[in-house]
Amino acid sequence: MSTSYPRVTKLTNGLLLKNGQLLSGDLWVSSETGRIISPQSAFYASHLKADRVVDLEGRILSPGFIDVQINGYHNFDFSTPDPEFASRLTETTQQMIKSGLTSYVPTVISTRPEAYHAVLPHLGPSEGRDASTGCESLGAHIEGPFLSPLRNGIHNKEVLREANSWEDIEECYGSKNLQNVRYITAAPERGDMMSLISEFVSRGIIFSVGHSDATFEQAQSAMAAGASMVTHLFNAMRPFGHRDPGIFGLLGQSAPSTPVATPRASRPASASSTPAGSPRSSRRSSPRSSLSISTSISDIEQEERRYTQPYFGLIADGIHLSPQTLKIAYSSHPEGAILVTDAQKFAGCKDGAYEWRGEDRFIKEGKVLRLESNGRIAGSVVDLIDCVNNFKRWTGAGTAKVLETVTSTPAKMLGKDVEKRKGKLEVGMDADLVVLGEGLDGDLTVQQVWKFGARVV
Repeated sequence: MSTSYPRVTKLTNGLLLKNGQLLSGDLWVSSETGRIISPQSAFYASHLKADRVVDLEGRILSPGFIDVQINGYHNFDFSTPDPEFASRLTETTQQMIKSGLTSYVPTVISTRPEAYHAVLPHLGPSEGRDASTGCESLGAHIEGPFLSPLRNGIHNKEVLREANSWEDIEECYGSKNLQNVRYITAAPERGDMMSLISEFVSRGIIFSVGHSDATFEQAQSAMAAGASMVTHLFNAMRPFGHRDPGIFGLLGQSAPSTPVATPRASRPASASSTPAGSPRSSRRSSPRSSLSISTSISDIEQEERRYTQPYFGLIADGIHLSPQTLKIAYSSHPEGAILVTDAQKFAGCKDGAYEWRGEDRFIKEGKVLRLESNGRIAGSVVDLIDCVNNFKRWTGAGTAKVLETVTSTPAKMLGKDVEKRKGKLEVGMDADLVVLGEGLDGDLTVQQVWKFGARVV
């Protein structure tokens, strides 16, 4: 049975998150369209008036939170096939939204092909605009199994594999299931994955570097090929070194002011190095100076990508990363920082020991989750608001800037189709909202949650 909501709501007397600032103002939303509406258009064009006015009493009004890496919640695992997967998923999303999480990217970790084939059909972008179904999926995140066994974390080494062709990708995930995938995490140095990055990107699938032993140069090559994200920075990757900074080094670079090119004198053209008839081969028919460079558009674009700073996930649960590490990463590239929970299915559950996929047991103690067999940190059990508060406290970043790490920045990372409707309080965007109270200690609390212009919490 559908729930009846006021048609037009005016939220007034609040501090709205806009352009990296908290500004006094009002917001008009429609539960019919599920979007933010212009008060001028409502008044003068449509002759609308608010059916309900909500006084925010000076509280913060933020776009709804977006978690781009979450493995499960409320004792439900997105990676584990279940005869009642669809119904249990809806029950879970209805619980997730209570934390302020209005959109999410369900993460499926390393498993066997038959499990991917079973769960991925359920994890694509949510259909319809029914606020009562809870948190909205923006498409799946597949974390594995094309990972480095040296940096596997809690991923089962027995299911890790290499990809040497696109057929290997389709065999693993199922060719039809790829349309449900928003992004993939893989180790670019494994198998022939580096050459497959462009294929993912051409199909609209974001490529994120993670669980990888890549050197800095290999990480740069992945960026040049089209990668744009780093999964849970610092965790499950080659440690930072002062001569080889590894994947973290991507945050310390900047795009050159002019296209970077390599002198060709030491590598003379040959008929075998370039396909006959290509623009590059035709240019090589005449003598070239030792200072000549390639100026093809594709080469320039590739070099620009190589030096682009990526988006990167940070688990600010107080366990995965130290406060100092978080501050260093954020200071390096604040525009790319995305807070993620990496929450396991035990988020929202009581403390205790839990069986996990018949492989091991998890031990949950407060906000700490470890594997019983080896004591390794095994994801988190926090909500995104916990990460926001920790990040504020440890980095000293202002409230508005920290909120961007769970709203507009993840929306940008996920692609233009998401960015144009999520993450900002602008006319025409989805009216996914969170009302936040701020305590004397500066910590934020979720007090109201709105989905598609309707209050659900």
